[in-house]
Amino acid sequence: MRALLVIDMINDFLDPKGVLFCGEEVRAIISPLQEKIKQFRRDKNPVFYLCDQHEPEDLEFLAFPPHALKGSWGAEIIPELKPETIDYVIPKIRFNGFFKTPLEDMLLKLGVKTVCLTGVCTSICVMDTAADAFFRNFKIEVFKDCVGDFDKEMHLFALKRMERIYKARIL
Repeated sequence: MRALLVIDMINDFLDPKGVLFCGEEVRAIISPLQEKIKQFRRDKNPVFYLCDQHEPEDLEFLAFPPHALKGSWGAEIIPELKPETIDYVIPKIRFNGFFKTPLEDMLLKLGVKTVCLTGVCTSICVMDTAADAFFRNFKIEVFKDCVGDFDKEMHLFALKRMERIYKARIL
């Protein structure tokens, strides 16, 4: 079974008013991602939303400005990708979607063997989640038209690294 992981498609990254807005170019992934979500739901494959949610004193704010504060507008999933009741929403506190979350247990319980990665940023949260998926023996697919980054060079590097190092299929 395959599962779709929708990574950090939240207001602070995808809305122009967001603290760490990734740029208009990245918003181009929204439409193809809407289609992927519909396809996965139609095929009865689970959809997981992994969402940054930080406490005000989070140490990540040494590297990035405060963003995705728990309970804030910035931490909410963008309206265009609103989850349905059959979907899973998992808050995360680090780049890697497996770190201190129930993601692995939930995937295994559902019989998922392949994780399909989408979202932002390709070179940060998507790539770090791919690394841990690889270490946990999941097969990895990355939908190239459904990932984006504020840094085009790093985006391309991350796709290449996920393919070469984590054996991800870039589709």
